[in-house]
Amino acid sequence: MRRVLFDEQKEYKALLEINEGCLMCIIDMVGASLQIPNEVTSIGDWAFKGCNSLTSITIPNSVMSIGDGAFSGCSGLTSITIPDSVTSIGRGAFQSCSGLTNVTIGNSVMSIGDSAFEYCSSLTSVTIPGSVMSIGDGAFFNCSSLTSVTIPSSVMSIGNFAFYNCTSLTNITIPNSVTSIGRGAFTNRGKAPERRKP
Repeated sequence: MRRVLFDEQKEYKALLEINEGCLMCIIDMVGASLQIPNEVTSIGDWAFKGCNSLTSITIPNSVMSIGDGAFSGCSGLTSITIPDSVTSIGRGAFQSCSGLTNVTIGNSVMSIGDSAFEYCSSLTSVTIPGSVMSIGDGAFFNCSSLTSVTIPSSVMSIGNFAFYNCTSLTNITIPNSVTSIGRGAFTNRGKAPERRKP
């Protein structure tokens, strides 16, 4: 078995949330791609934590929130698309997804949680949509392959160490909407990238 699918028939119609570690053992043993059913509205805290063999996941437009640590340590994931239905990305949601190279964030996300993409060392670029108002502490901490970040004019605050040690990030444009930049937000082990105001 290399793919986990939920039966769309009646026995899963009541499934609204995927909770802590519910599929961890199955996925970690066999490896899998995962298609979450359309009825699910939230992915709970630590739901797939440490599922190293999870290679791909399809998140439907019914999902509104991704919990803390939901996919942390899923080193087999290479890309993720967060649908427009999602409004919040929890603390450490994709922390240490070391194989993740591409992230598409939906247009309804209002906040990127603390450490959300921390230690995603293969992540090369990310476009933050115009719905995001805050980027949490350490959100992209130690994303050492990150070369390109677009920060929209909706963002008002950038947390402490948000882009700390993003050593491949050589320049970044900060919009006039930003009123708060946290401590060490753009520091690269003592050297900050060039920051530009439009």
